[in-house]
Amino acid sequence: MRYSGLRIIKEALTGHKGWTPAWRDVAPQNQYDFIIVGGGGHGLATAHYLAKVYGKARIAVLEKGWIGGGNVGRNTTIIRSNYLLPGNEPFYEFSMKLWEGLEQDLNYNAMVSQRGIMNLFHTDGQRDAYRRRGNAMILHGSDAELLDQEQLRKEAPFLNFDNARFPIKGALVHRRGGTVRHDAVAWGYARSADRHGVDIIQNCEVTGFKIENGKILGVETSRGFIGAGKVGVAVAGSSSKVMSYADMRLPIESHVLQAFVSEGLKPVLPGVITFGAGHFYVSQSDKGGLVFGGDIDGYNTYAQRGNLPVVEDVCEGGMALMPMIGRARLLRMWGGLMDMSMDGSPFIDKTHIDGLYFNGGWCYGGFKATPASGYAFAHLLATDTPHDTATAYRLDRFISGHMIDEKGVGAQPNLH
Repeated sequence: MRYSGLRIIKEALTGHKGWTPAWRDVAPQNQYDFIIVGGGGHGLATAHYLAKVYGKARIAVLEKGWIGGGNVGRNTTIIRSNYLLPGNEPFYEFSMKLWEGLEQDLNYNAMVSQRGIMNLFHTDGQRDAYRRRGNAMILHGSDAELLDQEQLRKEAPFLNFDNARFPIKGALVHRRGGTVRHDAVAWGYARSADRHGVDIIQNCEVTGFKIENGKILGVETSRGFIGAGKVGVAVAGSSSKVMSYADMRLPIESHVLQAFVSEGLKPVLPGVITFGAGHFYVSQSDKGGLVFGGDIDGYNTYAQRGNLPVVEDVCEGGMALMPMIGRARLLRMWGGLMDMSMDGSPFIDKTHIDGLYFNGGWCYGGFKATPASGYAFAHLLATDTPHDTATAYRLDRFISGHMIDEKGVGAQPNLH
Protein backbone atom coordinates (compact mmCIF):
# COMPACT_ATOMS: atom_id res chain seq x y z
CA MET A 1 0.00 0.00 0.00
CA ARG A 2 1.30 3.45 -0.92
CA TYR A 3 0.44 6.27 1.47
CA SER A 4 -0.98 9.53 0.11
CA GLY A 5 -3.38 12.32 0.99
CA LEU A 6 -6.02 10.77 -1.24
CA ARG A 7 -5.59 7.44 0.56
CA ILE A 8 -6.18 9.12 3.92
CA ILE A 9 -9.38 10.73 2.61
CA LYS A 10 -10.60 7.42 1.18
CA GLU A 11 -9.98 5.56 4.43
CA ALA A 12 -11.66 8.28 6.45
CA LEU A 13 -14.77 7.95 4.30
CA THR A 14 -14.80 4.13 4.52
CA GLY A 15 -14.22 3.66 8.25
CA HIS A 16 -10.46 3.08 8.03
CA LYS A 17 -11.04 -0.56 7.12
CA GLY A 18 -8.50 -0.69 4.30
CA TRP A 19 -5.27 -0.16 6.22
CA THR A 20 -2.91 -3.13 6.19
CA PRO A 21 0.05 -3.95 8.50
CA ALA A 22 3.16 -1.87 7.76
CA TRP A 23 5.26 -5.02 7.28
CA ARG A 24 4.72 -8.78 7.18
CA ASP A 25 5.16 -11.08 10.15
CA VAL A 26 7.09 -13.93 8.54
CA ALA A 27 8.75 -17.13 9.70
CA PRO A 28 12.48 -17.42 8.91
CA GLN A 29 13.50 -19.37 5.83
CA ASN A 30 16.28 -21.95 5.97
CA GLN A 31 18.71 -19.94 3.82
CA TYR A 32 19.26 -16.32 2.79
CA ASP A 33 21.81 -14.54 0.65
CA PHE A 34 22.11 -11.75 3.24
CA ILE A 35 21.31 -11.70 6.95
CA ILE A 36 21.35 -8.43 8.87
CA VAL A 37 21.68 -9.02 12.62
CA GLY A 38 19.90 -6.15 14.40
CA GLY A 39 16.54 -4.63 13.56
CA GLY A 40 17.34 -1.10 14.69
CA GLY A 41 17.66 1.92 12.46
CA HIS A 42 21.03 0.94 10.98
CA GLY A 43 20.05 -2.66 10.30
CA LEU A 44 16.72 -1.75 8.71
CA ALA A 45 18.31 1.02 6.64
CA THR A 46 20.93 -1.45 5.43
CA ALA A 47 18.24 -3.88 4.30
CA HIS A 48 16.27 -1.09 2.60
CA TYR A 49 19.23 0.19 0.55
CA LEU A 50 20.54 -3.31 -0.13
CA ALA A 51 17.21 -4.23 -1.74
CA LYS A 52 16.19 -0.91 -3.30
CA VAL A 53 19.50 0.62 -4.41
CA TYR A 54 21.67 -2.44 -4.99
CA GLY A 55 18.89 -4.74 -6.21
CA LYS A 56 19.72 -7.63 -3.90
CA ALA A 57 17.15 -10.25 -2.84
CA ARG A 58 16.77 -13.02 -0.26
CA ILE A 59 17.51 -10.65 2.62
CA ALA A 60 16.48 -11.12 6.27
CA VAL A 61 16.67 -8.76 9.25
CA LEU A 62 16.85 -10.60 12.60
CA GLU A 63 15.74 -8.66 15.68
CA LYS A 64 15.88 -10.16 19.18
CA GLY A 65 13.01 -7.95 20.39
CA TRP A 66 10.57 -5.82 18.45
CA ILE A 67 11.08 -3.18 15.79
CA GLY A 68 11.67 0.19 17.46
CA GLY A 69 12.42 -1.26 20.87
CA GLY A 70 16.17 -0.59 20.91
CA ASN A 71 18.28 2.55 20.64
CA VAL A 72 16.43 3.78 17.55
CA GLY A 73 13.36 4.30 19.76
CA ARG A 74 15.21 5.64 22.81
CA ASN A 75 17.34 8.59 21.75
CA THR A 76 17.06 12.38 21.63
CA THR A 77 16.21 12.50 17.89
CA ILE A 78 18.91 14.99 16.79
CA ILE A 79 20.33 14.99 13.26
CA ARG A 80 23.33 17.07 12.20
CA SER A 81 26.47 17.17 10.07
CA ASN A 82 28.58 19.59 12.12
CA TYR A 83 31.75 17.51 12.36
CA LEU A 84 35.35 18.64 11.99
CA LEU A 85 37.59 15.84 10.72
CA PRO A 86 37.76 14.70 7.08
CA GLY A 87 37.07 11.10 8.11
CA ASN A 88 33.70 12.12 9.56
CA GLU A 89 32.31 15.29 7.99
CA PRO A 90 31.73 13.95 4.43
CA PHE A 91 29.97 10.91 5.86
CA TYR A 92 27.61 12.91 8.07
CA GLU A 93 26.93 15.42 5.29
CA PHE A 94 25.97 12.45 3.09
CA SER A 95 23.65 11.34 5.88
CA MET A 96 22.10 14.80 6.10
CA LYS A 97 21.33 14.78 2.38
CA LEU A 98 19.68 11.39 2.76
CA TRP A 99 17.63 12.74 5.67
CA GLU A 100 16.44 15.59 3.48
CA GLY A 101 14.94 13.16 0.96
CA LEU A 102 14.04 10.38 3.38
CA GLU A 103 10.28 10.81 3.54
CA GLN A 104 9.94 10.78 -0.24
CA ASP A 105 12.27 7.78 -0.47
CA LEU A 106 10.34 5.77 2.13
CA ASN A 107 6.84 7.12 1.40
CA TYR A 108 6.54 7.62 5.14
CA ASN A 109 6.20 10.66 7.40
CA ALA A 110 9.27 10.55 9.63
CA MET A 111 8.66 14.15 10.80
CA VAL A 112 12.04 15.45 9.59
CA SER A 113 12.28 18.95 11.06
CA GLN A 114 15.34 21.00 10.08
CA ARG A 115 14.88 23.56 12.82
CA GLY A 116 18.60 24.23 13.27
CA ILE A 117 21.25 23.58 15.93
CA MET A 118 23.04 26.15 18.06
CA ASN A 119 26.35 25.10 19.66
CA LEU A 120 27.04 27.76 22.30
CA PHE A 121 30.56 28.96 23.08
CA HIS A 122 31.70 30.62 26.29
CA THR A 123 35.38 31.50 25.78
CA ASP A 124 37.56 33.01 23.08
CA GLY A 125 39.34 29.68 22.62
CA GLN A 126 36.06 27.86 22.16
CA ARG A 127 34.96 30.47 19.63
CA ASP A 128 38.12 29.91 17.62
CA ALA A 129 37.62 26.13 17.72
CA TYR A 130 34.04 26.55 16.49
CA ARG A 131 35.20 28.86 13.72
CA ARG A 132 37.60 26.14 12.59
CA ARG A 133 34.84 23.53 12.75
CA GLY A 134 32.47 25.78 10.79
CA ASN A 135 35.06 26.30 8.06
CA ALA A 136 35.61 22.53 7.81
CA MET A 137 31.86 22.03 7.50
CA ILE A 138 31.58 24.56 4.68
CA LEU A 139 34.55 23.05 2.85
CA HIS A 140 32.74 19.70 2.81
CA GLY A 141 29.47 21.16 1.52
CA SER A 142 27.61 21.67 4.78
CA ASP A 143 26.39 24.97 6.24
CA ALA A 144 27.67 26.94 9.21
CA GLU A 145 27.25 30.41 10.72
CA LEU A 146 29.13 31.97 13.62
CA LEU A 147 26.88 34.28 15.67
CA ASP A 148 28.20 36.81 18.16
CA GLN A 149 26.36 37.50 21.40
CA GLU A 150 24.20 40.28 19.99
CA GLN A 151 23.03 38.13 17.07
CA LEU A 152 22.37 35.17 19.36
CA ARG A 153 20.32 37.28 21.78
CA LYS A 154 17.87 38.04 18.98
CA GLU A 155 17.34 34.35 18.22
CA ALA A 156 17.42 32.94 21.76
CA PRO A 157 16.69 35.76 24.26
CA PHE A 158 15.76 33.26 27.01
CA LEU A 159 19.34 31.99 27.49
CA ASN A 160 21.28 33.00 30.60
CA PHE A 161 23.80 35.27 28.86
CA ASP A 162 25.09 37.10 31.93
CA ASN A 163 25.88 34.22 34.26
CA ALA A 164 29.19 35.14 35.89
CA ARG A 165 30.51 31.59 35.72
CA PHE A 166 29.46 30.61 32.18
CA PRO A 167 28.78 33.78 30.14
CA ILE A 168 27.49 32.98 26.64
CA LYS A 169 29.53 34.75 23.98
CA GLY A 170 27.93 33.37 20.83
CA ALA A 171 27.17 30.20 18.90
CA LEU A 172 28.04 28.09 15.89
CA VAL A 173 24.75 27.58 14.05
CA HIS A 174 23.99 24.66 11.73
CA ARG A 175 20.67 25.59 10.08
CA ARG A 176 20.11 22.29 8.28
CA GLY A 177 20.36 20.27 11.48
CA GLY A 178 17.31 19.46 13.54
CA THR A 179 15.24 16.53 14.75
CA VAL A 180 13.39 13.50 13.38
CA ARG A 181 10.72 11.29 14.96
CA HIS A 182 12.96 8.39 16.02
CA ASP A 183 10.54 5.45 16.04
CA ALA A 184 9.02 6.64 12.75
CA VAL A 185 12.46 6.17 11.21
CA ALA A 186 12.43 2.51 12.26
CA TRP A 187 8.86 1.99 11.06
CA GLY A 188 9.50 3.75 7.76
CA TYR A 189 12.62 1.76 6.94
CA ALA A 190 10.96 -1.50 8.04
CA ARG A 191 7.92 -0.84 5.87
CA SER A 192 10.01 0.07 2.83
CA ALA A 193 12.36 -2.90 3.26
CA ASP A 194 9.36 -5.20 3.51
CA ARG A 195 7.87 -3.71 0.33
CA HIS A 196 11.14 -4.61 -1.43
CA GLY A 197 10.97 -8.23 -0.33
CA VAL A 198 13.02 -8.20 2.87
CA ASP A 199 11.93 -10.64 5.61
CA ILE A 200 11.78 -8.84 8.96
CA ILE A 201 11.88 -11.44 11.72
CA GLN A 202 11.19 -10.21 15.24
CA ASN A 203 11.77 -12.11 18.50
CA CYS A 204 14.67 -13.94 16.87
CA GLU A 205 17.85 -13.60 18.93
CA VAL A 206 21.18 -14.57 17.40
CA THR A 207 23.02 -16.88 19.80
CA GLY A 208 26.00 -17.89 17.68
CA PHE A 209 27.69 -18.07 14.28
CA LYS A 210 28.49 -21.16 12.26
CA ILE A 211 31.99 -20.70 10.85
CA GLU A 212 33.99 -23.31 8.97
CA ASN A 213 37.42 -22.89 7.37
CA GLY A 214 37.35 -19.13 7.95
CA LYS A 215 33.98 -18.62 6.25
CA ILE A 216 30.61 -17.91 7.81
CA LEU A 217 27.82 -20.31 6.88
CA GLY A 218 24.96 -18.84 8.91
CA VAL A 219 23.69 -17.94 12.36
CA GLU A 220 22.31 -19.86 15.30
CA THR A 221 19.17 -18.22 16.66
CA SER A 222 16.45 -18.72 19.26
CA ARG A 223 14.35 -19.92 16.32
CA GLY A 224 16.87 -22.37 14.94
CA PHE A 225 19.78 -22.27 12.51
CA ILE A 226 19.52 -19.94 9.49
CA GLY A 227 22.04 -20.24 6.66
CA ALA A 228 23.48 -17.18 4.92
CA GLY A 229 25.96 -16.22 2.24
CA LYS A 230 26.84 -12.97 4.00
CA VAL A 231 26.09 -11.73 7.53
CA GLY A 232 26.14 -8.07 8.57
CA VAL A 233 26.05 -7.22 12.29
CA ALA A 234 24.57 -3.88 13.42
CA VAL A 235 23.56 -4.25 17.06
CA ALA A 236 24.83 -1.04 18.73
CA GLY A 237 25.51 -1.57 22.45
CA SER A 238 25.42 -5.35 22.06
CA SER A 239 28.26 -5.33 19.51
CA SER A 240 30.92 -6.78 21.81
CA LYS A 241 28.59 -9.56 22.96
CA VAL A 242 27.45 -10.61 19.49
CA MET A 243 30.90 -10.43 17.88
CA SER A 244 32.33 -12.54 20.70
CA TYR A 245 30.40 -15.42 19.11
CA ALA A 246 33.01 -15.18 16.33
CA ASP A 247 35.84 -14.97 18.90
CA MET A 248 36.38 -11.29 18.06
CA ARG A 249 37.35 -8.68 20.62
CA LEU A 250 36.36 -5.16 19.56
CA PRO A 251 37.86 -1.77 20.55
CA ILE A 252 34.46 -0.89 22.01
CA GLU A 253 32.98 -0.35 25.47
CA SER A 254 29.25 -0.49 26.21
CA HIS A 255 27.92 2.40 28.28
CA VAL A 256 24.45 3.65 29.16
CA LEU A 257 23.33 7.10 28.01
CA GLN A 258 20.29 8.58 29.69
CA ALA A 259 17.70 10.81 28.03
CA PHE A 260 14.89 12.85 29.54
CA VAL A 261 11.56 14.41 28.57
CA SER A 262 9.78 17.14 30.50
CA GLU A 263 6.07 17.79 30.69
CA GLY A 264 4.51 19.49 27.67
CA LEU A 265 5.20 23.23 27.44
CA LYS A 266 4.24 25.98 25.06
CA PRO A 267 6.78 26.50 22.23
CA VAL A 268 9.93 27.98 23.75
CA LEU A 269 12.96 26.55 21.90
CA PRO A 270 13.51 27.48 18.24
CA GLY A 271 15.68 24.42 17.58
CA VAL A 272 18.39 22.30 19.19
CA ILE A 273 20.74 23.97 21.68
CA THR A 274 23.95 22.57 23.15
CA PHE A 275 25.74 23.94 26.22
CA GLY A 276 29.41 24.67 25.59
CA ALA A 277 30.46 24.80 29.25
CA GLY A 278 29.08 21.35 30.05
CA HIS A 279 27.60 18.38 28.27
CA PHE A 280 23.92 19.26 27.85
CA TYR A 281 21.76 19.31 24.72
CA VAL A 282 18.06 20.06 24.40
CA SER A 283 15.28 20.39 21.86
CA GLN A 284 11.49 20.60 22.09
CA SER A 285 9.25 17.90 20.70
CA ASP A 286 6.07 18.50 18.73
CA LYS A 287 4.12 17.54 21.86
CA GLY A 288 5.85 20.34 23.77
CA GLY A 289 8.17 18.28 25.96
CA LEU A 290 11.79 19.34 26.36
CA VAL A 291 13.95 16.42 25.19
CA PHE A 292 17.45 16.56 26.67
CA GLY A 293 20.51 14.58 27.68
CA GLY A 294 24.17 14.82 28.63
CA ASP A 295 27.06 12.53 29.57
CA ILE A 296 27.17 8.76 29.54
CA ASP A 297 27.10 7.25 33.01
CA GLY A 298 30.78 6.28 32.81
CA TYR A 299 30.74 2.60 33.70
CA ASN A 300 30.49 -0.50 31.51
CA THR A 301 27.00 -1.99 31.43
CA TYR A 302 24.46 -3.75 29.26
CA ALA A 303 21.54 -2.48 31.40
CA GLN A 304 19.17 0.15 29.97
CA ARG A 305 19.03 2.15 33.18
CA GLY A 306 21.20 4.90 34.59
CA ASN A 307 22.24 6.41 37.89
CA LEU A 308 21.15 9.51 39.78
CA PRO A 309 24.48 11.45 39.83
CA VAL A 310 24.32 11.82 36.04
CA VAL A 311 20.67 12.88 36.28
CA GLU A 312 21.76 15.63 38.66
CA ASP A 313 24.67 16.66 36.42
CA VAL A 314 22.47 16.89 33.33
CA CYS A 315 19.83 18.94 35.15
CA GLU A 316 22.52 21.27 36.53
CA GLY A 317 23.71 21.91 32.97
CA GLY A 318 20.19 22.75 31.88
CA MET A 319 19.68 25.10 34.80
CA ALA A 320 22.96 26.92 34.11
CA LEU A 321 21.89 27.40 30.49
CA MET A 322 18.19 28.21 30.98
CA PRO A 323 17.16 28.78 34.62
CA MET A 324 13.53 29.01 33.48
CA ILE A 325 13.30 25.23 33.04
CA GLY A 326 13.74 24.71 36.79
CA ARG A 327 9.96 24.89 37.22
CA ALA A 328 9.24 22.22 34.60
CA ARG A 329 8.42 18.70 35.76
CA LEU A 330 10.37 15.73 34.47
CA LEU A 331 7.90 13.41 32.77
CA ARG A 332 10.07 10.37 31.96
CA MET A 333 13.63 9.17 31.49
CA TRP A 334 15.28 6.12 29.92
CA GLY A 335 18.67 4.68 29.01
CA GLY A 336 20.12 3.46 25.73
CA LEU A 337 23.23 1.31 25.28
CA MET A 338 26.07 3.13 23.55
CA ASP A 339 28.83 1.21 21.76
CA MET A 340 31.65 3.60 22.58
CA SER A 341 34.71 3.28 20.35
CA MET A 342 38.09 4.37 21.61
CA ASP A 343 38.42 7.36 19.28
CA GLY A 344 34.78 8.44 19.13
CA SER A 345 34.23 7.31 15.54
CA PRO A 346 32.45 4.25 14.10
CA PHE A 347 33.34 1.12 12.12
CA ILE A 348 31.85 -0.11 8.83
CA ASP A 349 34.15 -2.86 7.68
CA LYS A 350 34.72 -6.47 6.69
CA THR A 351 36.09 -8.79 9.35
CA HIS A 352 38.83 -11.38 8.95
CA ILE A 353 36.07 -14.01 8.60
CA ASP A 354 34.91 -14.39 5.01
CA GLY A 355 31.28 -13.26 4.72
CA LEU A 356 31.07 -11.55 8.15
CA TYR A 357 30.76 -7.74 8.26
CA PHE A 358 30.52 -5.31 11.15
CA ASN A 359 28.81 -1.94 11.68
CA GLY A 360 29.19 -0.34 15.12
CA GLY A 361 31.03 1.97 17.49
CA TRP A 362 28.63 4.87 16.93
CA CYS A 363 29.00 6.43 20.38
CA TYR A 364 26.60 9.38 20.68
CA GLY A 365 26.21 9.70 16.90
CA GLY A 366 24.25 6.63 15.91
CA PHE A 367 20.82 8.08 15.21
CA LYS A 368 21.96 10.97 13.04
CA ALA A 369 24.06 8.55 10.99
CA THR A 370 21.20 6.12 10.29
CA PRO A 371 20.67 6.74 6.54
CA ALA A 372 24.36 6.97 5.60
CA SER A 373 25.26 4.06 7.84
CA GLY A 374 22.67 1.86 6.16
CA TYR A 375 23.68 3.02 2.68
CA ALA A 376 27.41 2.53 3.30
CA PHE A 377 26.89 -0.86 4.96
CA ALA A 378 24.67 -1.99 2.09
CA HIS A 379 27.36 -0.85 -0.36
CA LEU A 380 29.97 -2.88 1.52
CA LEU A 381 27.79 -5.99 1.65
CA ALA A 382 26.84 -5.72 -2.03
CA THR A 383 30.25 -4.85 -3.50
CA ASP A 384 32.84 -5.88 -0.87
CA THR A 385 34.33 -2.38 -1.17
CA PRO A 386 33.83 0.54 1.27
CA HIS A 387 31.57 3.40 0.32
CA ASP A 388 33.45 6.58 -0.66
CA THR A 389 32.33 8.39 2.52
CA ALA A 390 33.20 5.50 4.85
CA THR A 391 36.72 4.51 3.80
CA ALA A 392 38.19 5.65 7.14
CA TYR A 393 35.88 3.50 9.29
CA ARG A 394 38.19 0.49 9.34
CA LEU A 395 38.50 -1.99 12.19
CA ASP A 396 42.30 -1.98 11.94
CA ARG A 397 42.80 1.77 12.21
CA PHE A 398 44.16 1.50 15.76
CA ILE A 399 46.84 -0.90 14.53
CA SER A 400 47.78 1.31 11.59
CA GLY A 401 47.61 4.54 13.62
CA HIS A 402 44.79 6.14 11.57
CA MET A 403 42.49 7.11 14.43
CA ILE A 404 39.65 9.58 13.86
CA ASP A 405 39.72 11.31 17.22
CA GLU A 406 36.71 13.63 16.97
CA LYS A 407 36.89 15.53 20.27
CA GLY A 408 33.68 15.63 22.26
CA VAL A 409 31.98 12.91 20.24
CA GLY A 410 32.90 9.61 21.84
CA ALA A 411 34.61 7.83 24.66
CA GLN A 412 37.97 8.92 26.01
CA PRO A 413 39.86 5.91 27.40
CA ASN A 414 41.58 8.01 30.04
CA LEU A 415 38.18 9.06 31.42
CA HIS A 416 36.16 5.85 31.06
